[in-house]
Amino acid sequence: MKTILADFAKEQVKKIKESRSFEIPKFSAGDTVSVKYKITEGGASRIQAFNGVVIARTKSEENYAATFTVRKLSSGIGVERKFTLYSPLISGIEVLKYGAVRRAKLYYLRSLTGKASRIKEKLDFLDHKLGEKEASAEKVLNSENS
Repeated sequence: MKTILADFAKEQVKKIKESRSFEIPKFSAGDTVSVKYKITEGGASRIQAFNGVVIARTKSEENYAATFTVRKLSSGIGVERKFTLYSPLISGIEVLKYGAVRRAKLYYLRSLTGKASRIKEKLDFLDHKLGEKEASAEKVLNSENS
């Protein structure tokens, strides 16, 4: 019974990935994302962006029922929204910032306000630039010695 359900979920994920026009980026708790979500009001439908910090992810990306929770502040009030990763109503996910956190679930952010609720940003690009500067400095030293 379990394998039948697992196989069905894998097939569904495969179908959705093939039919989608965008690729789901790698993101985790602490990252700031912009989720483009289709909203239908009356007869008209539009796409609305929900920008915020991912405070939780459930299940793996291979699971059809995988979800993630995004939290944002709107007029000083905390708003959380739970999205299904493979929902047909999601038209795009964009990672704005990668956060450096040490937890998988950031529910403690609910009780924090202001500067206390900020999350450090991963700055991986600095390591690469430092490596380039060191390499260029070595080239200059080698050319002066020659």
